Amino acid sequence: MSETEKITINMSVVDLGKIDLLVQEGLYSNRTDFIRTAIRNQIKSHDFELQQSVRRHSFGIGVYHFNRADLERVKAEGKSLTITAIGLLHLAEDISPELAAETIEKIRVRGVFRAPEAVKQALADRVD
Repeated sequence: MSETEKITINMSVVDLGKIDLLVQEGLYSNRTDFIRTAIRNQIKSHDFELQQSVRRHSFGIGVYHFNRADLERVKAEGKSLTITAIGLLHLAEDISPELAAETIEKIRVRGVFRAPEAVKQALADRVD
């Protein structure tokens, strides 16, 4: 499973030309290198605000994977999950919509949420 996601952006031809010029001058290996660097720099410049938000909303940061056995343990313990994540949340193909609905109270993901379509539909009213 890839830990990167492809995105599409629209930008002016002038900005694109400036990026190409920086690539030509050897400052960046390609357009993608420039864009990734620019995004990382922007994220870094807002580090304080991000950390405050992570604390305020109790987000975990990273890649989270749950399978049927994980959710069956939660069910056996008589508990339910509230999942708040920055990054990737993956619910495995072996999770039934019924099991997901029984064990997951709320999902809040800033990033990517991957799950079987039937599971996403069963949890639609619990995803923020």
